Amino acid sequence: MQRQGKRVYASDTPETGSLSYRVFERLEDGILRGGIVPGESLNELKLSAEYGVSRTPVREAIRMLEQKDLVRLVPNKGAVVLGVNNKDLLDVYTIRSYIEGLACKWAAENITPEKAKKLREIVDLQEFYFLKSNADQISEMDSRFHETIFSYSESRRLEHMLRDLHHLILRYRALSISEEGRAEKAIAEHRLILESICNGDGDEAERQTEIHVNNAKENLLIILGQNTGG
Repeated sequence: MQRQGKRVYASDTPETGSLSYRVFERLEDGILRGGIVPGESLNELKLSAEYGVSRTPVREAIRMLEQKDLVRLVPNKGAVVLGVNNKDLLDVYTIRSYIEGLACKWAAENITPEKAKKLREIVDLQEFYFLKSNADQISEMDSRFHETIFSYSESRRLEHMLRDLHHLILRYRALSISEEGRAEKAIAEHRLILESICNGDGDEAERQTEIHVNNAKENLLIILGQNTGG
């Protein structure tokens, strides 16, 4: 959107809108990382005092969370956290197995020497942090690897969809890759995806990505089973 020939940036939005989004981000992060648990009620008055804002941006932030199906508005109770349940997780991984390979296939079709170099640097860094046993940075490089590929697909719609899916399960992706032995396997799988993309082999990149996502899903199923006594 433009106004009088000037591009409109997020900082140009009304203060209430800016505050609402910042409150939304804090609440969403708390929900997705497990700090705010399913079944918990979000009290507008309490949150406004905690965040140092009026109730209006808190109320708008809660509406944003409702639109993302992260909370449900219950009569006489307010907003109740839904979070991300096991069915949501399995749905996300299943959807990823179908469409993330497509992003890698298209990335292979659009690869350039400069793009290939950037992808290699990311995987090299992930391996470096693995050797240093830096779990946070391993997870960070994991996200950067996938998001870079999404951007290389040159499909805004596909990139937006996959970024949303990855963000929704960020806690569980970090949990999965922190499981003993998974990080090393994930890096090896990234190498196979990387080489396929760099070679311009879209079909192989798609195949290796499907294997990678399904392996991550199986690893998460084991973790969930352990946590539920299954």
